[in-house]
Amino acid sequence: MHTALPVLYSFRRCPYAIRARLALVRAGVTVVVREVDLKHKPPELLACSPAATVPVLDLGKGGVLAHSLDIMRWALAQHDPEGWLIRADEPVNAALVDTNDTAFKAALDRYKYAERHPERSRSAYREDAQDSLLTALEAALQKAPFLGGAHPCLSDAALFPFVRQFAGVEPGWWAQAGGHATRRWLDHWQGSPLFAAAMVKMPVWQPDAQPLRFPV
Repeated sequence: MHTALPVLYSFRRCPYAIRARLALVRAGVTVVVREVDLKHKPPELLACSPAATVPVLDLGKGGVLAHSLDIMRWALAQHDPEGWLIRADEPVNAALVDTNDTAFKAALDRYKYAERHPERSRSAYREDAQDSLLTALEAALQKAPFLGGAHPCLSDAALFPFVRQFAGVEPGWWAQAGGHATRRWLDHWQGSPLFAAAMVKMPVWQPDAQPLRFPV
């Protein structure tokens, strides 16, 4: 009997969507991907998730996953060939992911768009981001190449897209002042075939378009 594939509503550059796609690629789980124009969100996305944020994974009768970490865990629950889930729930790693999604994300947004928050300088927001997450991340990565130890885990993939954004705000500063272990870790992820596969360009989805499978 034919079973419809889950449908992933995604936006290529969104860090939340990137980490969801990383997990789907690593798990080898196939979905139908619908690249969304965030300025013209399709009604199908709104029907799945009134918040209309991405990523959203429509499982059909299995429900809807509207949070990127839930999508990551769902994918890896299907198939986890490199044991990404094993160390993700360790207290240190869980705390880093929680901090990333709260204090660091807030500081990152102000750092990226400092002109919208003129009450403080860009460098002050950069320091906030460092203090909230990057100092602790550097300490963890000085002990092992990845948060998973010798190999990556879900926590690495969950943090990477956001640290990538941070490094991209002032690349010159990052190259000189970013933590050595964190720079090495970021370079690994940015140069990985996994990241390349997760960042394949897709046309904006149209209702009459042929379904596009992901990973391709």
